[in-house]
Amino acid sequence: MPTNANAPTLSGDAQIPLYLARPAGEAKAAIIVIPEIFGVNGGIAGKCDAWAEQGYLAAAPDIFWRFALGEEYDPDIEDHFHKALDNMGKYDADQGVRDLEAVIHFLKDEGVAKVGAVGFCLGGRMAYMMATRTDVSASVGYYGVMIDQMLGESHAIANPLMLHIPTADHFVGPEAQKAMHDGLGPNRHVTLHDYEGLDHGFAAQGGSRRNEEGAQLADKRTSDFFAEHLA
Repeated sequence: MPTNANAPTLSGDAQIPLYLARPAGEAKAAIIVIPEIFGVNGGIAGKCDAWAEQGYLAAAPDIFWRFALGEEYDPDIEDHFHKALDNMGKYDADQGVRDLEAVIHFLKDEGVAKVGAVGFCLGGRMAYMMATRTDVSASVGYYGVMIDQMLGESHAIANPLMLHIPTADHFVGPEAQKAMHDGLGPNRHVTLHDYEGLDHGFAAQGGSRRNEEGAQLADKRTSDFFAEHLA
């Protein structure tokens, strides 16, 4: 899915490509849709379009733009999957969260008062990092990876954060899940939802990983969460 807009980096010396979906009327708020490792593909664009239908200005940045500009992959194709993993290995998350902060600024310049973020897989980790390092108004992570390794940042969470945790996630095992519950459960800003027996990618827009019942439940919770916290 081609990107159709650009956000200036914080330094202003480069442009971050993104897919931008506008609502029919005035946007009530904005939502950054942070992709999985598969790029701004049709599924991610579809999520942006769905948020726009709910009245939000939605933007999905190409998070790998610095070294894999415009690449998009199908997780059901093995070769694509491995290429996407290679890109993940090259990704600098610290730089990435600064790029996402730049997208917040870009969206506020569009006239919205509040900006939320929702991310998937690596994007779920980035949604957590946005909650700890930026002024994002509310954030949601689906099956975020490596969050258990970043719990030392949780004291900096100042705005609402929701995490969707599938209990059979083969990328985020039981020990990591327990650490997340132990480290984040007591935090008054954090809401955790477990999805018994579901695996990584259960809320993908389509494809073999999607679990329809689980995806609809998580998406309803996310929609209600943003309706409350981005109002």
